[in-house]
Amino acid sequence: MTFLSNLVPGLGGEALAALLSGAATLLIVYAVWSSFVVRDPMASRAKVLMKHREKLQAGLVEPRRNRARAMLESGGIIRSVVEKLNLLRSKHADKVQLSLARAGWRTRDNVVLYLFAKTTLPFVFGAFAAFFLFVVPVLDLGFEIHALLALGVTVFGAYLPEILIKNAQTKRKHELTKGLPDALDLLVICAEAGLSLDAALKRVSEEMGRATPEIADEFQLTAIELSYLPDRSQALNNLNKRTDIAPIRGVVNTLTQTEKYGTPLAQSLRVLAAEFRNERMMKAEEKAAKLPATLTVPLILFILPSLFVVLLGPAVLSTIDNLINM
Repeated sequence: MTFLSNLVPGLGGEALAALLSGAATLLIVYAVWSSFVVRDPMASRAKVLMKHREKLQAGLVEPRRNRARAMLESGGIIRSVVEKLNLLRSKHADKVQLSLARAGWRTRDNVVLYLFAKTTLPFVFGAFAAFFLFVVPVLDLGFEIHALLALGVTVFGAYLPEILIKNAQTKRKHELTKGLPDALDLLVICAEAGLSLDAALKRVSEEMGRATPEIADEFQLTAIELSYLPDRSQALNNLNKRTDIAPIRGVVNTLTQTEKYGTPLAQSLRVLAAEFRNERMMKAEEKAAKLPATLTVPLILFILPSLFVVLLGPAVLSTIDNLINM
């Protein structure tokens, strides 16, 4: 009271008490009114679904816009070269797009860059090899050896984009396989809480964003497709095509059967999560069992010589000193 009287001079204790009681009454009335107000959760959910649909429409229409823009405007050397060679219209372009999607690169620009690199890198590597082997001979190994080296460098340039994509796919599949059991555990919790499949996938993608961004990315895209595409099985099949790993294939089959026959979702996912967790534990135990055999060669090459020097070095030096003194 004394503090408030100092802040607002001229007010007595009774006035301050009345002011505080009025503020408390207003707060109580607001709390009671808020408890009786019925909020409609469908409005916010409808807004979220509309945003997801707009994002998906933008993602689906964007390649067509880029292609039309590329046909009308020759923007950039890379795109113009790919257009003149008609590489985007070939059947190989669809396979390349699927392969890049499995590596985590889904945009059409990545397809254009891959086709350009696949076409030009053999010539670039071959030209550099011919320059350094014939024009400026760095090595003097004979004409036949130089020709074989130039041919090998050219072949390496031709297969370099595929090697990079294979490495990216392998790394991504490993991360997906490693994070799938935890994601399924969260999916079971969401299913038992009463969430639908697309809402559960969206929630799991938000929770797994930092731990496993690959799982979060795939689940987020699948949730968007489930809320947008008319056939829900098509969204699950797209998930299977993008990942191309056996655990995801099992999850997709389970979800498809659940959608088709109405079987309990949480129970099926719990069985899959336990199976994948046991499989991950078995792989860890297998690596631990291989560890002694793997450490044998480093033990022989690096540890045992230093151990012999430490243990036998003083004895050898004392023996040499005794022989010299004799």
